[in-house]
Amino acid sequence: MKTKRFTADQVEEAAEILKNGGLLGIPTETVYGLGANGLDAAAVGHIFEAKGRPQDNPLILHIPSALWLERYCDHIPAAAYALARRFWPGPLTMILEHKDIVPDAVTAGLATVGMRCPSHPVCRAIIQAADLPVAAPSGNTSGRPSPTNMADMLEDMDGKIDGIVDGGPCSVGVESTIIDLTVTPPRLLRPGGVTLEELREVLGEVAVDEAVTRLMAAGEHPRAPGMKYRHYAPKAPVTVVRGAPEQSARYIREHLEEGDGVICFAEFLPLFEGYPTESMGPASDQAEQARRVFDALRYFDGTDVQRIWAQGPDPTGIGLAVSNRLNKAAGFHIVEV
Repeated sequence: MKTKRFTADQVEEAAEILKNGGLLGIPTETVYGLGANGLDAAAVGHIFEAKGRPQDNPLILHIPSALWLERYCDHIPAAAYALARRFWPGPLTMILEHKDIVPDAVTAGLATVGMRCPSHPVCRAIIQAADLPVAAPSGNTSGRPSPTNMADMLEDMDGKIDGIVDGGPCSVGVESTIIDLTVTPPRLLRPGGVTLEELREVLGEVAVDEAVTRLMAAGEHPRAPGMKYRHYAPKAPVTVVRGAPEQSARYIREHLEEGDGVICFAEFLPLFEGYPTESMGPASDQAEQARRVFDALRYFDGTDVQRIWAQGPDPTGIGLAVSNRLNKAAGFHIVEV
């Protein structure tokens, strides 16, 4: 299969791929997604084939506005519309009860579905032109770091999908926040671009699922993407060192061996001179860390490093999402200092 490249102004041509049951790489503000017609079970099945994605890992339906929620969801709580007014379009996915029109291929057989309205203008234009909900996980081979630009996605998907749209680099850099509105209190299933603190401003009490901070067991069933399996991982094993930035940097430096690589905050780069090193940006700039974390993880796949050390960010604000992605990349192999 030859993967066709589209520019941002070729919206109608790109949308035809979705309407015809094909796979399309789409830019969003979070990461690049691998999209298919979310009402076509066969098309959705090709997503799992292209990614090598486990079948029990549900997908998210992307829509152009909250007005589409009633097409696909039942018993929509007032909280959903309150969140939509505050955060949509944007990096927030809401778990809601779905109507029968949504196929099991999207929901992994669950009674719920994740719904999101992305803020990337090209992505929303494609959805509107296709006039259908787009089921889309991140556009990487399952388990690898998510792509935040077209080149990264093509590294994994060139020749496996029908087309990809170049919408430039992603502005957020980590996947959407997922909040389950079918339980009381609402439950954070995955941290992302909308922070836990921001959710609590709208909803009041918000619980945090245990899967945010640990691996799910083999018998547990994920209610949302990214909960169960080891994700975001480069080829070399990762160890996250958590603590004050100066202390974590010192610990890594003391334990470095030949063949190791380092992901660190910008101010500590000189400490690791002579070793393959990637910066996540300053320790105080969480938004930059979110934009750079997947690029940093992907970088090491082009090297011969045998082990990667990573400084753990402050798990507040969007730092909780960055911390979650690094911890999952490490299989929750974490050192506290």
